[in-house]
Amino acid sequence: MKILRVLLVTVLVVVAGRTFNANAQTETNLHSFAGRPNDGRNPSAGLVQGTDSNFYGTTSDGGADGDGTVFQISPSGGYTNLYSFAGHPNDGANPYAALVQGTDSNFYGTTSDGGVNDDGTVFQISPSGSYTSLYSFAGHPNDGSYPQAGLVQGSDGDFYGTTLYGGTSTNCNAGCGTVFRISPSGGYTNLYSFAGSPNDGSYPQAGLVQGSDSNFYGTTGGGGTNDNGTVFRISPSGSYTNLYSFAGSPNDGKNPSAGLVQGTDGNFYGTTFSGGTNDNGTVFELTLGGGYTNLYSFAGSPNDGSYPQAGLVQGSDGNFYGTTIYGGTNGDGAVFELTLGGDTNCTFSIGSTNAVFDAAGGSNSVSVIASNGCTWTATNNNSFITIDSGSPGTGTGTLYYSVAANTTTNVLTGTMTIAGQTFTVTQSGASTVGNCTFTLTATSIRLAAKGGSKNVRVKVQGTNCSWTAVSNDPFITITSGHSGTGNGKVVYTVSGNTNTTAVTGTMTIAGQTLTVKQAAGGCTFKLSPKDAKFKAAAAPATVKVKPNLSDCAWTAVSNDSFITIYDGGSSVGEGTVSYFITPNTNSVARTGSMIIAGKTVTVTQSAEK
Repeated sequence: MKILRVLLVTVLVVVAGRTFNANAQTETNLHSFAGRPNDGRNPSAGLVQGTDSNFYGTTSDGGADGDGTVFQISPSGGYTNLYSFAGHPNDGANPYAALVQGTDSNFYGTTSDGGVNDDGTVFQISPSGSYTSLYSFAGHPNDGSYPQAGLVQGSDGDFYGTTLYGGTSTNCNAGCGTVFRISPSGGYTNLYSFAGSPNDGSYPQAGLVQGSDSNFYGTTGGGGTNDNGTVFRISPSGSYTNLYSFAGSPNDGKNPSAGLVQGTDGNFYGTTFSGGTNDNGTVFELTLGGGYTNLYSFAGSPNDGSYPQAGLVQGSDGNFYGTTIYGGTNGDGAVFELTLGGDTNCTFSIGSTNAVFDAAGGSNSVSVIASNGCTWTATNNNSFITIDSGSPGTGTGTLYYSVAANTTTNVLTGTMTIAGQTFTVTQSGASTVGNCTFTLTATSIRLAAKGGSKNVRVKVQGTNCSWTAVSNDPFITITSGHSGTGNGKVVYTVSGNTNTTAVTGTMTIAGQTLTVKQAAGGCTFKLSPKDAKFKAAAAPATVKVKPNLSDCAWTAVSNDSFITIYDGGSSVGEGTVSYFITPNTNSVARTGSMIIAGKTVTVTQSAEK
């Protein structure tokens, strides 16, 4: 087992009391909720961005009956109240969790109250607001009740979730909670009823995460050997294992209220609300086999956060980030970064970032490049994609996957997370007629080194013929027209060519190849000023860098100790190098230099008089 240790926990931002530069920040109030009867009130969960680029969310109150709403809002603030919950006994009420968009493009969620038995519901709603109440929980002793968390769609296409109460156990008032599975059509199975202390967990407040081994992992806020909460694993068929029981202060965390996240190393990471050395909460790690490590105990105000209520997110740098609701300099909460030892030097990349399939589907592979023999995992985030082999892997390897046939006329877009990188799969829809013909208005194009924006039109013969467009090279970016049905237009941009040789790339559009040939470029730079002269006293100064192409990268280094570069040591495109000259206490003048964007800047300083 690879042991990780905490190297750094840094309070990055104190939520209350931080001074922001008003000129550097831009905030737009997209919508102010008005409350019943025409609008929602008190949104408790975050937003999810749909495949149509709009955002979708819930409010726990408001709406026509005061029982909460589902809403849609565009990035520009166009707002639609999609649905108002009607409450018991005919509908759900009070959704506290975020939505999840299924592979069928519909959104799925839970309400904590309402339904036939007033024990909560599971619902489905389309982007246009077509609503279906899929299931009403029946409560203790035969079913779950009061789901607090949202759903996760498994690789089998079904949705999985937890309820805070309910289930068969008599060890807890109103039951100790459950894990359930529900299909997009409403087929429901109560997979597991928690039994509570001392042998099992109780009161799962958070949702589930599907691991790379296809099992689901979660936490309970109570129960376990010490009644301080647990971490558990459950298979899609309901095979259950209690992996860990928290021991509480001073040696362990207790009462996790958030779910888990699987790191790129294959292990799970999470937080406990309290417990630890100072009883202010902890961060922990758990392996697939249940090996547990308490990574960090929060110390509380004024130097650290306390009581992390939410889970973690792993950044592209491999570090984990999270929040605490209290603690920090002002006692009003903090944002923290957790750096793990051992794997901090691991770097990962994948051979390609996307693939295109026709409606028939098929198999393919992705190469993974990993440094230092680092371990990586891969997960499929959509049910029409299946990982066949190769994950988990150690060091450089190959992931093999397959895409199922698409029997709908819709274009499908899905992703895999491979070694922390996102890989996108786009699949054409099936045509209702057999003869779809696609042509492009151009099959090749030549561009100058500076690049620019261009477009190509797709002409289609046939009915309900769908197509997709993807870039096969990173210097070509499709900005609109990623997919369509019938005639359409693809708009793309080509970045400046910073190479001294010509480059060639391609796009695959409606099954056709569009070749982009770009002239040789190369980066040249102008510096202002080219040289500088100073008196003996200390002085700050700047050099402006202007390249011929906006994509040109450059660096700045000092060759002499009396010249210190304190800002602008590297950049892309136009920029400014800021440096400082220390006092010259010698009786002779001195000369030094900097290398900026490959050019020498000579600095001359007079002697002290």
